[in-house]
Amino acid sequence: MSTSSAPVPTRPLALPTTESGRRVTFVPPRPRARTSRRVRRRRLALGAVAVAGAVALGASAIGALAGSSGLQLPPMPPVFPGAVFTPSADDGYIDDGVQVSLWDDDLPAISRIDPELLAAMRAAEARAADDGIRLGVTSGWRSAGYQQWLLDDRIASVGEETARAYVATPEQSRHVSGDAIDIGPVDAQYWLISYGSEFGICQTYGNEPWHFELATTPGSECPPMRTDANG
Repeated sequence: MSTSSAPVPTRPLALPTTESGRRVTFVPPRPRARTSRRVRRRRLALGAVAVAGAVALGASAIGALAGSSGLQLPPMPPVFPGAVFTPSADDGYIDDGVQVSLWDDDLPAISRIDPELLAAMRAAEARAADDGIRLGVTSGWRSAGYQQWLLDDRIASVGEETARAYVATPEQSRHVSGDAIDIGPVDAQYWLISYGSEFGICQTYGNEPWHFELATTPGSECPPMRTDANG
């Protein structure tokens, strides 16, 4: 159920800062037109099949040329199309536009989140409900393969520099380690930015108002944010 019309809490908002000490103004993420993950996965699969077909065609052409010229070439190994990675629920995949509950323990995206972070998020959710706010999870734990797929897909879409500002490598990703969670909708993000520190929860990237980690002692101030996933 959408909560976009719910009243925003009126308690004072302590604006977070980056490592340089600059105040950060909360700006809701702009909706962007983009191809859904499901369509992109289909395109990647078709691309792999096309490549395999081209390789097989090339091998046939080489064989024909060798036969006509009398050359003796060593046998070529069989060509098999490479396995195309398709993220599933077992990898922590949550479809675009879907928000799951913090209590969906049957989903690896939820059950494999660090237990302390999950407990803090559930406690924050109970408090947010008093203000008419519901916390929805758009991404939680991710497998290393899923994280790499996300990075490769973003690089193909927007280029490497922009992609790496939003998607970390599997080795660096806090989602892969289970130490990060992405929250929606916008009013839930605003609530957590304002009051999450009461539970130790902080926005940790200046360019991602949806990304939260357990980053401070409950009741203490959040540390300065990193600029982005590269910072």
